Amino acid sequence: MNTQIKQIAERLQGLRDALNLTIEQTAEKCGISAENYIRFESGNDDIPMSFLFQVAQNFGIEITALIAGEDPHSASYFVTRKGKGIRVERRKSYKYQTLASGFKHAKAEPFEVTIQPNEKSIQLNTHEGQEFNFVIEGDMQMRIGENNITLSQGDSIYFDATKAHGMKALNGKKVTFLAIIIS
Repeated sequence: MNTQIKQIAERLQGLRDALNLTIEQTAEKCGISAENYIRFESGNDDIPMSFLFQVAQNFGIEITALIAGEDPHSASYFVTRKGKGIRVERRKSYKYQTLASGFKHAKAEPFEVTIQPNEKSIQLNTHEGQEFNFVIEGDMQMRIGENNITLSQGDSIYFDATKAHGMKALNGKKVTFLAIIIS
């Protein structure tokens, strides 16, 4: 697993230690099994962005603190220049770039997401809140529960993020989209 995932895992462990919580208590508060939590905290497995969002919400911290180890400082506005957001590469086919990492107490988390084409099936996840996706480039298959929706450049979708959902690049080309998670 890459260095960035290891660093995020260390921050998860540090947060748990600072709050004086057991693995079981932390896992329960995050709504996952202790076994899954141990996998995430070990840094040997991919850590879903939805899980990090859940941790940030449940423990009252900024997601930027988990992703980058820095607290945001801006309360009026925050500018992210093209290509300059904090990058998170969860796995080779999925890349996230945060777009509001410097804004304190943001009520939404916007990301630019790029998915490379692959032959794997769509990996579903859930998280609290709602989500808005706007396709910037390419085509993607979006799955929400049992529904499969094809989205192309310029299309958008707004949905209940507590429903199992996931996406996949289509036509052998990458897809880039704006994802906004609203708490």
